[in-house]
Amino acid sequence: MNTVAKPQYKGKRYRLDKPELLAPAGNLEKLKFAVHYGADAVYIGGQKYGLRSNADNFSFEEMREGVEFAKKYGAKVFVATNIYAHNEDIAGIEEYLRNLYEVGIAAIIVADPAIVDIALRTVPGLEVHLSTQQSTLNWQAVSFWKEEGLPRVVLGRETSLQEIAEIKEHVDIEIEAFIHGAMCSSYSGRCVLSNHFTDRDSNRGGCCQSCRWKYDLFEDARPGEVWFSEEQRAGESPQRLQLGVTQLPLHQPEDNPFSMGAKDLCMLESIPDLIEAGIDSFKIEGRMKSIHYVATVVNAYRKAIDAYMADPEHYELKQEWLDELNKAANRPLNTGFFYDTPDHEDHIYEPEEKAAPYDFAGLVLDYDAETGMALIQQRNHFKPGQEVEFFGPDRLPFKQIVGELQDEQGVRLDAARHPLQHIRMKVEQPVAYFDMMRKKK
Repeated sequence: MNTVAKPQYKGKRYRLDKPELLAPAGNLEKLKFAVHYGADAVYIGGQKYGLRSNADNFSFEEMREGVEFAKKYGAKVFVATNIYAHNEDIAGIEEYLRNLYEVGIAAIIVADPAIVDIALRTVPGLEVHLSTQQSTLNWQAVSFWKEEGLPRVVLGRETSLQEIAEIKEHVDIEIEAFIHGAMCSSYSGRCVLSNHFTDRDSNRGGCCQSCRWKYDLFEDARPGEVWFSEEQRAGESPQRLQLGVTQLPLHQPEDNPFSMGAKDLCMLESIPDLIEAGIDSFKIEGRMKSIHYVATVVNAYRKAIDAYMADPEHYELKQEWLDELNKAANRPLNTGFFYDTPDHEDHIYEPEEKAAPYDFAGLVLDYDAETGMALIQQRNHFKPGQEVEFFGPDRLPFKQIVGELQDEQGVRLDAARHPLQHIRMKVEQPVAYFDMMRKKK
């Protein structure tokens, strides 16, 4: 029987000279923002074989444009092909992978061993990175995947920092780890609630995030018991009365509904520990997140990583980086499994704190240094007298009050209310193309 030799990736740097900052991109516009704000690489989804079926995802033409844009900044594009495939999912996979390679994709992120094998055999020039969906947690498993020909393993989110350091001591392979974003309430995505409630398979891209839903809690009645008194009946809905015959509500009507979502991961304060442990790629979660989220989070981590690498001995965490992250935080934050096993305090059982307190209000398209006027593309309603904040990859944020607004013909406006409308306004400090303007909600 003929066998195909597995690639050995001779000469590859299995310890990157500088950690890679890997950002999510749910569509082409988000890809451009992620790269412009400092990502070394982005991961996207194609229109097949990925785990974010509700994201916009990329056509091959959009992938080609994204790759060309990323190359201008020295960045790479990876594609998630990380479903667990059923028999019907395998048809067409070889052609799909060849098309990815042809448009310039640098690597695919894979969970299913069948897709790993097909990729290594049919498109040897396309790197295969093992997805976190494989729940790889120990150096023996990492060594196995290295022997299979993979240059990088994305570890399960349950891996501790100490375990990562031990893996790097035993195996000369690139290690990628999630360092920011949502955490699954199940074990590395092996949740069946979505399947049970909605017939949407989490491991085929259909997760409905049922852990974030709001629930009532009930206790079953013993035979012959009826739990609602006449007073209780007066304040109850017909649905709860129906249940009350056989079930005791453990929530009172005024209580908050119950959820079981995990807090979000944030490792910005631990950049030195992550680098010293040997993590090669710092991965941010969030292909479904907003442009403002992606740009803000990437920008904060970019600054922290660069500062540490420039002078490790005198590195100092800056409060302004943490403040920036808080402007994009969707949920309370913690350090996941890196230092300890999360407990009940690391989950959200009551209504979540309010989402990010800022909206993306406008994108800077041009700036005239002589007049101090900026041309801004409207992304959310804003008006004169409102406080806004500008930020970008090469400048500190600054706040100002919106003054007079004009359209491109110089006509005065009482508000910027039309989506993607081009607005001229005076800014108090220099800005540049791709800087963003945000406002408090």
